Amino acid sequence: MYRAIDQHGQVIDVLVSTRRDAAAARRFFTRALKVLKLAPAEVVTDAAAVYPAVLADLVPAAWHHFQQYANNPVEADHSRLKHRLRPMRGLRTDRSAQTVIAGHSFVQNLRRGHYEIAPETPARQRVATAFTELATAI
Repeated sequence: MYRAIDQHGQVIDVLVSTRRDAAAARRFFTRALKVLKLAPAEVVTDAAAVYPAVLADLVPAAWHHFQQYANNPVEADHSRLKHRLRPMRGLRTDRSAQTVIAGHSFVQNLRRGHYEIAPETPARQRVATAFTELATAI
């Protein structure tokens, strides 16, 4: 599972792949950069061997930070997802995993107030208000 978050904790993109190879990393970073719409100054990853070559090709000006505890914000950010999936005993297919993880990230971003949907609502009521607003818009 690949996850991209920004410096404010907003989930930018999620990708589930069966392999952690160069093609999957390139697909993920291309999608994340397309959503981001600007080139990042710093990219923090784990120490997978495929990342330096892919990042040097896609964002050569970015500093690739991969030291031991550098990716703790990403790991801590998806701990809620792990807590949610553990009682479910995982997900059977990559497609269902992609859908559930993307939906979980969307709700997490809503709850944290990263979108302009119900920004004045208290955090505990923000998700319910946002879904009411989205239902009326559809």
